[in-house]
Amino acid sequence: MVTTTARDTRERARGALLGLAVGDALGAPAENMRPSEIRRRWGRIEGFVTESPAGTDDTEYAVFSGLLLARHGSALTVRHVERAWHRWIADLDEGPFRGAGFSERGTLENLRRGLAAPISAQHRHAWSDGLAMRAAPFGVFAAGRPAEAARLVAIDGSVSHEGEGIYGGQAVAAGVAAAMAGASVTSVVAAALSAVPMDSWTARSLRRAVVAARRVQPDPLARERQVRSAVVIGGYPWTDLAPEAVGLAFGAFAAARGDFRTAVLTAVNMGRDADTTAAVAGALAGAMSGVRAIPAEWATAIAPVTGSCLPSMRGYHVLDVADLLTPEEAA
Repeated sequence: MVTTTARDTRERARGALLGLAVGDALGAPAENMRPSEIRRRWGRIEGFVTESPAGTDDTEYAVFSGLLLARHGSALTVRHVERAWHRWIADLDEGPFRGAGFSERGTLENLRRGLAAPISAQHRHAWSDGLAMRAAPFGVFAAGRPAEAARLVAIDGSVSHEGEGIYGGQAVAAGVAAAMAGASVTSVVAAALSAVPMDSWTARSLRRAVVAARRVQPDPLARERQVRSAVVIGGYPWTDLAPEAVGLAFGAFAAARGDFRTAVLTAVNMGRDADTTAAVAGALAGAMSGVRAIPAEWATAIAPVTGSCLPSMRGYHVLDVADLLTPEEAA
């Protein structure tokens, strides 16, 4: 780790959360696609492929968790998280499909039935990447403290996830926390692995992806194939599997040697749960290099969230959340 100033911390925080939103918006059109489908449709994705790029539930849930964390900090409890889910999401009459991903829908169904954490997390998609997608704010808050980031994100995740779903969030939060302190790519990966059981599926997937990423391949397609083949289970129907998505995201980050543009585009062009893998890769690379590493044409396309998934989050910008999570003196 290197010494960072308060200003560095603010710049890295903004890079992490804006990087998440950029990756989410870049990857959204390619979600659930195979690389061959992406190539047939767009060739290789090198930027936004829609006229009005926007984030998905990944960005809106990251805003949700970031606001909750900004309010409670290290005093965050499971009860705080559960109450926030009720007040901002579950108790609002927003129709059956509000809440987006399968893990969120399962959680909302349980909460609306009167179940409480950790029982609210006992549903068929508790292993999903729904916690990993919203984990970056915990790394931002606990900059340089991967263990604290992992502890806090597990508290958040106890309402919605179990097992590998929790581990995926912990790996991302710890990795972002290390990157926020100026760690190298190798140290970021080590921090992520230190936060989860070494014999877990998440750890095995992450290690395989990073080993594949480190093999020198000048051709982007060859690099992506290496990382993807090291992690993805052929024929498995669900693309939001936490060990897979986290492995692909760290693999993209490692293959890019931390370079922001290369990391997110590598994640996007591998397909599968492309919005989440690119969001995580963007958060890691943005935290490591700061907001200035994000191409201006991508950064300026990110607007306040629309509330398409979480109406209560409408109007918040990820940069505002980043500022809330960093020390006041950083301003």
